[in-house]
Amino acid sequence: MMENSIQVIDSGAIEAISRAEVDIQITTAKRYPRDIEQVLKHIEALATMDSETAEDCFYALKRGRGDDAKVIEGLSVRFAEIMANSWGNLRIATRIIGNDGKTITSQGVCHDLETNVATSVEVKRRITDKYGKTFNDDMIVVTGNAASAIAFRNAILKVIPKAITKKIVENVKQVAMGKSLDIETARNNAIEYFKKLGVTEKELFTHLEIKVLAEIDKEKLFYLKGLKNALKEGSTTIDETFKKTNEKLDNIVNKAKTATEPKQDQQDKQDSSINPNESF
Repeated sequence: MMENSIQVIDSGAIEAISRAEVDIQITTAKRYPRDIEQVLKHIEALATMDSETAEDCFYALKRGRGDDAKVIEGLSVRFAEIMANSWGNLRIATRIIGNDGKTITSQGVCHDLETNVATSVEVKRRITDKYGKTFNDDMIVVTGNAASAIAFRNAILKVIPKAITKKIVENVKQVAMGKSLDIETARNNAIEYFKKLGVTEKELFTHLEIKVLAEIDKEKLFYLKGLKNALKEGSTTIDETFKKTNEKLDNIVNKAKTATEPKQDQQDKQDSSINPNESF
C-alpha cells in the first residue's frame, strides 16, 4: 500500500521558479517588441468603439467650492485595461498588503518586460463609517477590490508614458463628449441616475453650484459621467461627494442664522424643539 506524501517546496525554490518565468517573459518580449504606431491605433479603436465605451474611460472628482473649486479628471480603470491590453509585454499584479482596522492598503505592480521599467504603487481606502464603526466583512471585501482596481490603474499609468498616449486620450474624450443623446434627455437621465443612488436634485444642484436644470451644460454632463465612473471604481463615495458638503453648508447657514437672530427668537426655537409634534 502506497502512502500519500506532501512535497514541501522551500521559498528559495519558489523564487527561482518565479525568476525563470520572468526571464522567459522578458526574452519573449524582446523577440516580439511592440509597434508603438499599431499600439496607439489599437487603443483608440477599442476606446472609441461607441460613446458609452469612451465615457467609461474617464473619471472626474470635484474638490472645493466657488472660486476654490477644482475638477480633477483622470483615466479610469477601464481605460487602463484597454491600454495594458494594447501595450502588451506587461507583467501586472495587485494584492492587499495591509489592514489596520481603519484602512485597507492595496499594492499594484507593473513591469514593462521590454524596457525593464517597473513601478509599485499603494492605495489606501477607509473601512470605517463616519461614526468610526468598521465595515462588515462583505463591505471590506468590496473596498479591498476597489483599492486593488485603483492600484492596478495607477501602476499601469506610471509605466506607459503619458506623452505617447496624450493625443489618443484627447481623441477619446471628444468621442465621450459627443452627442449620443440630446442634452435635455441627457440631463434628465443624469438626475434619475443619481436619484437612484440616493442623491436628491437639490444635493446634485448644490454640488454642481447651479440653481436650475438648464445650467447643466455639455461640460457638466461630461463631469457627471466621470463622477459616475469614480463612484463605480471606489475613488469616492456618495457621502464624501454629496452628503458631507451639504452638511457643512447647512452648519454654516445655521450658525449664521443663530448669530443674527434676536435672543427671544432663539428661545422660542429651543422651546418649540422640545416637542416638535405639538400643534395648536
